[in-house]
Amino acid sequence: MSLKAVFSKHTLNFKFEAGTSRGVLTQKDSYFIKIFDTENPSVFGLGECAPLKGLSIDDRPDFELQLLSICEYFNTIELEVFSWNLNIILDQVLDKSFPSIVFGFETAMLDLLNGGKRIIFNNAFHQAQRNININGLIWMGDKDFMLRQIDEKLASGYNTIKMKVGAIDFEKECQLLAYIRQHFSKNEITLRVDANGAFGVNEALEKLKKLAEYDLHSIEQPIRHGNTDAMAELCQTTPIPIALDEELIGMIEYPDKYKLLKKIMPQFIILKPSLVGGFQQCREWIENANRLKIGWWMTSALESNVGLNAITQFTAEFSNPLPQGLGTGRLYHNNIPSPLSIDKGQILYRPDSQWDLSVLNFLV
Repeated sequence: MSLKAVFSKHTLNFKFEAGTSRGVLTQKDSYFIKIFDTENPSVFGLGECAPLKGLSIDDRPDFELQLLSICEYFNTIELEVFSWNLNIILDQVLDKSFPSIVFGFETAMLDLLNGGKRIIFNNAFHQAQRNININGLIWMGDKDFMLRQIDEKLASGYNTIKMKVGAIDFEKECQLLAYIRQHFSKNEITLRVDANGAFGVNEALEKLKKLAEYDLHSIEQPIRHGNTDAMAELCQTTPIPIALDEELIGMIEYPDKYKLLKKIMPQFIILKPSLVGGFQQCREWIENANRLKIGWWMTSALESNVGLNAITQFTAEFSNPLPQGLGTGRLYHNNIPSPLSIDKGQILYRPDSQWDLSVLNFLV
């Protein structure tokens, strides 16, 4: 009686050219982890390892070979998983320098502990008793493309819009924000922007002053991560609340998390389990943020519905009233069919729908 882990690679195809300040995305590779007891292989837990190109610390050419090696090692040590030893396995068996792999294994083991039914956290969200407010994401592109997205999101009932900035002309981006504000006040529509570190250190404050004219809720990562002194100064003088995102990547140890937040003192942090190393790592960030009275919200990182389901259930473990960044489930032509659904700016779970994992071919 021992656990075995196998994986399946699946390339997700975007429905459109998804623009970010780091380039345009048309495809994304995800690796799905299946963990089962060798004596009962029909019951299995499922997780997703989804590193982001150019961003994840485990985005490396040998990722698949490393994943295979980790699975082979996992399979040799005859593990059993219980609620009390899960964090021991995460801490002592898995390599923390591969945060997306830790997230995938953690999700799969939690799923297995809950009967292998894609129940990661058996809470009100999974039981269809609670929906979660989310923001509508506006992807980068030319002005007309972004304007169409804005109109679609507003027509769909979103009351929080998040717009990527930093790729097209800054004045055109301001015109798009002005378009929303001409039709909706800040009491009607909440506006967030995400610069993905695109602003230069010397220009950031002036751009924030301009953006403040549009009554923004927050801006994510205005300058490139790693400039902690400049970011700390910007957070003290900014006219718009700043949310750290990429800044959190690579911070593994608990004391380092606290030191980073205490030095920069942002208004918010944004948590992506695939990038920071799973749910236990997120809990450490949340605890530190709470100590320093820093707000937070959760965001998916282009995972399929498998990863999105896990992140959404984790989010429902907390009473966080802020709209979450969990609206990426409709990005792909070939997503994994699931009970997740989005309606009027909320993500919800429909128990009458079924998971369809037929596209996943596991190496057994």
